[in-house]
Amino acid sequence: MPEAELRIEVIALLLDADFKLPPDTNTWSHSDGRPFTQAKQATAFQATRAELEAVAALSARNAAAALEQDNAVKALTELLFSSFARHPEARMVMDVLPHMTEEDRAEYERLCAIAAPDGGIYLPYED
Repeated sequence: MPEAELRIEVIALLLDADFKLPPDTNTWSHSDGRPFTQAKQATAFQATRAELEAVAALSARNAAAALEQDNAVKALTELLFSSFARHPEARMVMDVLPHMTEEDRAEYERLCAIAAPDGGIYLPYED
């Protein structure tokens, strides 16, 4: 039996779907709240088993990545708070980095790569 061909547009549509049916549209919605058009709803209902399995696998992978990122943010926050506690004169991360052990700096870099793969880090701040 030939392998089922996956339609990327169907997978993308299902990954962006909120599967609740509001009574006013009676269609699923995009994750940003826009209701599906009737055509998109029909496309979603025509998804193959292989496409649904791909969506399930991608959703599980995305959830695991989000959990890993959340845990990295928490661990990074704890690491930095402990560094700031030892150096109360420090005001920015760059002020405490030179005082970290090699092990702590390596952990900081590892956690940064997970918590903020695009390089942007926003941690809780109180003055």
